[in-house]
Amino acid sequence: MTLGLDANWLAAGLLAFTIFFYAVVYTMWLKRSTPQNIVIGGAAGAFPPMIGWACVTGTVTIESIVLFLIIFLWTPPHFWALALFKAKDYGAAGIPMMPNVAGRSTQLQILVYSLLLAPVGAAALCARPGGSFTRRGRSRRRRVFVLAVQVWRARGPTAPISAAKRLFGFSLVYLFALFAILLAERRLGAVLQGGCVTRED
Repeated sequence: MTLGLDANWLAAGLLAFTIFFYAVVYTMWLKRSTPQNIVIGGAAGAFPPMIGWACVTGTVTIESIVLFLIIFLWTPPHFWALALFKAKDYGAAGIPMMPNVAGRSTQLQILVYSLLLAPVGAAALCARPGGSFTRRGRSRRRRVFVLAVQVWRARGPTAPISAAKRLFGFSLVYLFALFAILLAERRLGAVLQGGCVTRED
């Protein structure tokens, strides 16, 4: 209600749906009923950029959808990497995370989602080319892919754990760095425009 009055009802509606989806659909149902809980439930964690965009613009645009997709596709590799070295804890809690149900399939799906994440992250960066910022973004995308391949290639019940720990740690840096780069490019563009800097294409 407060968000609807202070911003707009589209943003308020998206926020209400996100809270319901996370608290009821994900937490109360998906988490303990399917090993795909992170994939489906990850949508709840991916909505905030879209909500923020709607607060400012009053609309949902392709740019906000790309931001949603970045977090949505980032979530499975991030949490399944964690689940690979915390599988016993999830098993003790009775939560059917993918590594507890199909460990080798988890390694493959981490790789697949990492491959899907790469072009979406690239699309966000290419929409606002930023020189060295964009090159750093490419470097981080390659690193995610390399780590995902290492997780996929690891064999044996304990072999993927060290690779999964590296991927999990880097996935935290990756998401922060990607959004920081986008914010920096946006801010730089605003400064250049404010300084009446023009460029002929």
